[in-house]
Amino acid sequence: MGGTKALLRIDGETLLRRTVRAALEAGCDPVVAVIGAWDPGLEGMKVQTVVNSEASEGMASSIRRGITVLLPEVRAALILTVDQPAADTVLLRNLLALAARDPERPAACAYADTLGIPAILPRRLFPDLLALSGDRGAKAILVREATATLPFPGGEADLDVPTDLERFKR
Repeated sequence: MGGTKALLRIDGETLLRRTVRAALEAGCDPVVAVIGAWDPGLEGMKVQTVVNSEASEGMASSIRRGITVLLPEVRAALILTVDQPAADTVLLRNLLALAARDPERPAACAYADTLGIPAILPRRLFPDLLALSGDRGAKAILVREATATLPFPGGEADLDVPTDLERFKR
């Protein structure tokens, strides 16, 4: 992407700030942003930032880092990334409502004939999240479990190359 993806801007707002704002507006508390060794630009937001010194490993290290800082009273984790610009406050509220129906069951978005993030995983699955490695996320856990699903049209569109960002802006 030619730089730190989380700091790219849409409508004057970084992807990271946009994602944190959506989580906060959806009612998530606490919100934890796993970042690199750079200024996240999250001043004025109720968010805990943690640096992932193992980011070169891939997605699993960010998930592990985020899970390790959650306090014992946190009953579930909503996992999302900055590169799904269609993941907005409404989608997150709907996902939270779906997860609330059965708090011990994971809830995930469904798109492109698969399950994926954003997804909510209950605390009973935190050991599985902490065991992840490499550039893999929680998909295998979601597929293995009786995961509740929320349709997410456009969820497959993520920002991996500069043309993706330009297409989304249009």
